[in-house]
Amino acid sequence: MKMLKSTLAVLTAATVLGVSSFAQAGATLDAIQKKGFVQCGVSDGLPGFSVPDASGKIVGIDADVCRAVAAAVFGDATKVKFSQLNAKERFTALQSGEIDILSRNTTWTSSRDAGMGMVFAGVTYYDGIGFLVNNKLGVKSAKELDGATICIQAGTTTELNVSDYFRGNGLKYTPITFDTSDESAKSLEGGRCDVLTSDKSQLFAQRSKLAAPNDYVVLPETISKEPLGPVVRRGDEDWLAIVKWTLFAQLNAEEAGVTSKNVEAEAKSTKNPDVARLLGADGEYGKDLKLPKDWVVQIVKQVGNYGEMFERNLGANTPLKIDRGQNALWNAGGIQYAPPVR
Repeated sequence: MKMLKSTLAVLTAATVLGVSSFAQAGATLDAIQKKGFVQCGVSDGLPGFSVPDASGKIVGIDADVCRAVAAAVFGDATKVKFSQLNAKERFTALQSGEIDILSRNTTWTSSRDAGMGMVFAGVTYYDGIGFLVNNKLGVKSAKELDGATICIQAGTTTELNVSDYFRGNGLKYTPITFDTSDESAKSLEGGRCDVLTSDKSQLFAQRSKLAAPNDYVVLPETISKEPLGPVVRRGDEDWLAIVKWTLFAQLNAEEAGVTSKNVEAEAKSTKNPDVARLLGADGEYGKDLKLPKDWVVQIVKQVGNYGEMFERNLGANTPLKIDRGQNALWNAGGIQYAPPVR
């Protein structure tokens, strides 16, 4: 009898916990819909990813991820507000609830994904750590940097990765850390350090801001894996699913040839079953995400597919001139890939 009571007590507790957990699911979306906008944490100024333009508008691929989420939730990509955060501030802002999404060139790691109360929703940009040097230094490879003084942004994965690389190759260096990426770049430009190290995307961005960018070169080595993507708080699977599938929708749209220019026409007349499901012409897949039927149409119409978003912010016609590389789709030589909407 005691065993039966214990079993019933455990089952009752599990049921209560299950109900409690279910009651919490979707709390973020409810709060966002109530206040009428998505609060998005972005960098404190990284060209191509998130930086104020001449009018003060935050532009870049990380900012556009948040606009795409707003388009999915509200049908309006402008319903987003931005908090500019440095590397030290970003996680506290998310954990505390100050922001709804962190979309700030942040590397997906096991400790961040499992030990800090947050979860990554996908990869916006596959990156890796590299080195930016002045041509006057006369080096062609990172293995020629023995004894160099290196500028590093504090609070990033770069510190450990650089330490591992130099130790593994029997090289010595002197690190100088800074709170912001701009401080690091200015110190390189001012001659305080020989080398600036960071994710290669950030090196291209910082080089574009220097007075004489052509005097500097990014060395060929990539010494780490740095998958960058949006992050949300752990514990709200409904909100995680929305952020995750927003990015997946943009990737699937590019693969299907659906663009901001043709998405409305495709939604009305497509004969392709996959495209019909993606754009809401067939099925009720938005309902699973607590989103409107035309959620993907609104994302692509207002923000673009993944390729449009990349080229607008990082591609050949921007100051960064970054090649798609690994960030090309899986069927075009890259590794970007999304599950299907069905």
